[in-house]
Amino acid sequence: MQQYRTHTCGELTKEDKNKKVILSGWVNSRRDHGGLIFVDLRDRYGLTQITFDPKVKKESWEMAENLRNEFVIRIEGKVILRPDDMINSKLKTGEIEVEVENIEILSESKTPPFEVEEIEGVDKAKDVKEDLRLEYRYLDIRRKKMRENIKMRHKIIKFIRDYLDKENFWEVETPSLTKSTPEGARDFVVPSRLHQGKFYSLPQSPQQYKQLLMVGGIEKYFQIARCFRDEDQRGNRQLEFTQLDLEMSFVNQDEILNLMEKMMINLVEKLSDKKIMSKPFPRLNYDDVMKKYGIDKPDLRYGLEIEDISEIVKGCGFGVFADAIKKDGVVRAICAKKAAKFSRTDIDKLTEHAKEFGARGLAYIIIKENELQSPIVKFLGDDLSQKIVEKMKGEPGDIIFFGAGSEKIVREVLGQIRIELAKKLDLIDNNKLAFAFIINWPLFEEEFEDSHFAPAHHMFTMPHEDDYSLLDKEPQKVRSYQHDLVLNGNEVGGGSIRIHKRDIQEKIFDLIGFSEEKKKSFEHMLKAFEYGPPPHGGMAMGLDRFIMILCDEPDIREVIAFPKSGDGKDLTMGAPSEIEKEQLDELGIKIKKI
Repeated sequence: MQQYRTHTCGELTKEDKNKKVILSGWVNSRRDHGGLIFVDLRDRYGLTQITFDPKVKKESWEMAENLRNEFVIRIEGKVILRPDDMINSKLKTGEIEVEVENIEILSESKTPPFEVEEIEGVDKAKDVKEDLRLEYRYLDIRRKKMRENIKMRHKIIKFIRDYLDKENFWEVETPSLTKSTPEGARDFVVPSRLHQGKFYSLPQSPQQYKQLLMVGGIEKYFQIARCFRDEDQRGNRQLEFTQLDLEMSFVNQDEILNLMEKMMINLVEKLSDKKIMSKPFPRLNYDDVMKKYGIDKPDLRYGLEIEDISEIVKGCGFGVFADAIKKDGVVRAICAKKAAKFSRTDIDKLTEHAKEFGARGLAYIIIKENELQSPIVKFLGDDLSQKIVEKMKGEPGDIIFFGAGSEKIVREVLGQIRIELAKKLDLIDNNKLAFAFIINWPLFEEEFEDSHFAPAHHMFTMPHEDDYSLLDKEPQKVRSYQHDLVLNGNEVGGGSIRIHKRDIQEKIFDLIGFSEEKKKSFEHMLKAFEYGPPPHGGMAMGLDRFIMILCDEPDIREVIAFPKSGDGKDLTMGAPSEIEKEQLDELGIKIKKI
């Protein structure tokens, strides 16, 4: 067979002058200049300019006249130096070109539905409709930005594998066909042909298997795991996704967090130019986070911290504030520095945004040089208004925004307003990485689910040892050994110390309202806990979301080779699709139209 390349399109330099070379790749662009034809030849590694001169070989020059973008060609030629005024300093190959002697067209291409080439740093496919890009994903992947994202994904996963190997972890694969158990999200189910009427489930995570591996004495496990959840799609969520999954025996929470922190710092410093804001990562109490930021995955790249002013305004003349406190609610506020430049329309938009999360409105005070502007000042009075400004460290040019009502609504409203303010005030620096661990979570959600407690994380999370006595009396006050890793306003990882004792696990099942039938779904776990399970814990990290942040992408679809569309379709392959009646018959399935 013939040789397709002696070099890639990204490696030739002036040191290769006069070398005979063979290159293969895609036609990125073609230009005619006074009898000469110039082609930028592209492969995964870069671009090389090649030239066709009728004086060198007329037949090759004539073939070049028929070249179009995305044709795949093989050329043989000689490396020559570009004239000084033709050097492209932006390319590694920018000092040379290849004078073509022979050309072979390996395959032709129809005109692509969108432009793939990037010319002078302009990505022409950037504004193409996403569905079109996903339908022709194999063309989309040819774009420089997509290639860089996929390369970064490879490097991150390789780094993690190498790092954990040095830390004495074993990579163990767990099944993709498993048992459906009530864990939270909706399962994808797979019918069994050999056992008609029964179904496998695709794993939402390897959670139960990795705990069983700890019972098996593996001690340090990890896996780059594919997980599946039949949930509604979002910009940072897919039906199938990849996570780093790890578990350790004989560890406490600090040891898990220390491992993750060290690995993330090493990874970022080796593979990214972004700057980590705080080393070591802050370890923040859940309750404090919810009061200061309103959400459990705060973006710490900017301030805008929420302050409680309930005590100051208790019994004040502004009914909204006074009534909220009478009903055991709260009044909290954010001081937005230099926000007085906002127009009335800007404030109205923020108010509408607040209403989407349950607020009745959005009270505010604009701090001017010699006065306070707000419809509520006349109800609060000058003295109280000034006290609030002092408490919030307000200065001329700032706006103070307020939330009043139940604890839950005020947290959510101001948490979302904080994010909007950061965007409007241009406070978000994408070159910074603000990692933090959130610890001391409640074991259960605040609100009941079907008259029972619902796990804040999952049902295998160990209650905090200081709160065991509350499990029987006040379960809602029990803390857990859950820990989340947040980054720039995203949850990128979560884990916990796990329950390893049967009696505690059964107690949790009872509290979350499991019937005896539901408990049987986990009999394999309860049985395993009777055979010397070690104390253990771990973490899972969403790699798609983490890579999205490192690659400065707004959507995880941009860092996945073949993602699903917004409505859960694989537009490249045309999935999901109907299957033949014969296949359904083999499985013992009839389709019921709803």
